[in-house]
Amino acid sequence: MKALTKVTRSVKPAEVEKKWHLIDAEGLVLGRLAVIVANTLRGKHKPTFTPHVDTGDHVIVINADKVRLTGNKLKNKVYYKHTGYAGGIKEVTAAKVLEGRFPERVLEKAVERMIPRGPLGRQQMRALHLYAGAEHPHAGNQPEVLDVAARNRKNKVGA
Repeated sequence: MKALTKVTRSVKPAEVEKKWHLIDAEGLVLGRLAVIVANTLRGKHKPTFTPHVDTGDHVIVINADKVRLTGNKLKNKVYYKHTGYAGGIKEVTAAKVLEGRFPERVLEKAVERMIPRGPLGRQQMRALHLYAGAEHPHAGNQPEVLDVAARNRKNKVGA
């Protein structure tokens, strides 16, 4: 009788099957949603996860402007950027970003900081599609709906 061997199988980029997932972010907690999106982009939800290969799926997030922050984060959370000039550090609160022209950037930054930095991380971030409204142009890809609110009662504010 042949003994069972434990072999770790490394997936090649040509063998990866990418699916499309649709998430409605209305009323969902920012950090909890970002973790689920980041893990799906990396492919950690699949048994074929390989750290050095993009095994993740495409994620479409609609209503990204209606994401919620708990506690005092709306006014206390600060995003920094630098202009490149001496003393050129700029700051903006999460409330201003959500009220501004590109409110989906709050979720984009949260997910981006959970993805590894480097060429692989940039490739995985290209599979993230964020939309402030309820419309998206990816209906032809037949995305399957991911109900994040049903996974845990803490994922939705006020539930």
